[in-house]
Amino acid sequence: QLHLVESGGGLVQPGGSLRLSCAASGDILDYFAIGWFRQAPGKEREGVSCSSGNGGSTTYKNSVKGRFTISRDNAKNTVYLQMNSLEPEDTAVYYCAAKWRLCSSVPNEYDTWGQGTQVTVSA
Repeated sequence: QLHLVESGGGLVQPGGSLRLSCAASGDILDYFAIGWFRQAPGKEREGVSCSSGNGGSTTYKNSVKGRFTISRDNAKNTVYLQMNSLEPEDTAVYYCAAKWRLCSSVPNEYDTWGQGTQVTVSA
């Protein structure tokens, strides 16, 4: 039973950076595709980035390409989302989620979700 816990959110100025962590327990995270999603008030939950099982490929939402980087530390059973050049439009609750092997941007295809961590970008 895979369990995910996000951390690292907070309040940051525009142009600042945050690193979100998705720590896994109960299974080896490397076997799963891990997606980062975000949801702002009144908005649909949207895919931000994904790392495929075994880290074979990564994907990014167009608006975060060049600013966000997803990575894995298998020794710590943790996936990170490094977020640079943050903008107010990035404000949302960020979630990590897991599904078997292959990435998807469809939230309903993910089996396990973390609790979410708030990211607020404001001057």
